Amino acid sequence: MTRTAEKNSRKHPEVVEKAARCRFTTEYKRRIALEAEQCVQPGEIGALLRREGLYSSVVARCRSQLREEPLSSSKKSGNKRKLTPAHEVARLERENERLKEKLGQAELIIDVQKKSRR
Repeated sequence: MTRTAEKNSRKHPEVVEKAARCRFTTEYKRRIALEAEQCVQPGEIGALLRREGLYSSVVARCRSQLREEPLSSSKKSGNKRKLTPAHEVARLERENERLKEKLGQAELIIDVQKKSRR
């Protein structure tokens, strides 16, 4: 094999080095969720998944979004979850405990440094 043939055999031009994440439009999500909601016979959702080339988790997420809140066209919606007050309190308590531990460590280090200077 020549060097050029070896280089060409290593990288195939149709192979993508990094897979791109699928991004679905709001209209598409709404359409898929509504179609999935209308499926009543066994196997209809499976046929929908095969036809659209989707995983069941994508359809489940679209359906829950449709039930919980209207699908907005905002690009900033992302993966942010709305925290309930109880979750927020728990998060703040964990952060408070972590900061108390760091403060205790810092005070210990300062005491050791004070004693070493005597």
